[in-house]
Amino acid sequence: MVNEDGLGQTSESGAPHRVGGFLYHRSGDRWEWSDEVARIHGYAPGQVDPTTELMLSHKHPDDRRHVAQTLLAIRTSGGPFSSRHRIIDTAGDTHSVIVVGDSVVAESGEVVGSSGFYIDVTETLDSTVKASVDELVNEITVSRGVIEQAKGMLMVIYGISADRAFDILVWRSQETNVKLRDVAEQLIVRTLDDFRVPTPLRTRFDHLLLQG
Repeated sequence: MVNEDGLGQTSESGAPHRVGGFLYHRSGDRWEWSDEVARIHGYAPGQVDPTTELMLSHKHPDDRRHVAQTLLAIRTSGGPFSSRHRIIDTAGDTHSVIVVGDSVVAESGEVVGSSGFYIDVTETLDSTVKASVDELVNEITVSRGVIEQAKGMLMVIYGISADRAFDILVWRSQETNVKLRDVAEQLIVRTLDDFRVPTPLRTRFDHLLLQG
């Protein structure tokens, strides 16, 4: 997670594989791009104000559905995410990109947006850099899986939505000053160790699972 203080900051790099930052503000449904992310899409710095619709319009048609689902998750439930997909810039050239991000959290514990970075890996990502990026993407993917599992537990136990379950995990993270992934892992481990489902309830679940 990223503190709210980072909302006004985006990262940029002169590395040959082209790295640029982005920010998403839930308030006003607003996006910010660094100059490099604008260039990856084919725009001069400051030329456009990015919107969700504009971003989707640049996605490769075969990747658009996947990216739309990722963007919806970013705009609603938040949490760590990663995506590999293709972008078609204003000149019609296709770029392969990796997008990695995490939640932006206010001091109150409220998720107020997302922050992360793009890496254009179209041509120049050598094997060493690729291995590092793969490791980072895999780590975030694992984190997301753990968090989603913990959310599912909360949804079943309390009968709440995915958003509210995520809010509970964020609250616990803020209260205990423990990373969100670690909070989720602790909940899963403790549940497996201490929580026993009564036999009648398990039998009922077996019936639901096996229903045609």
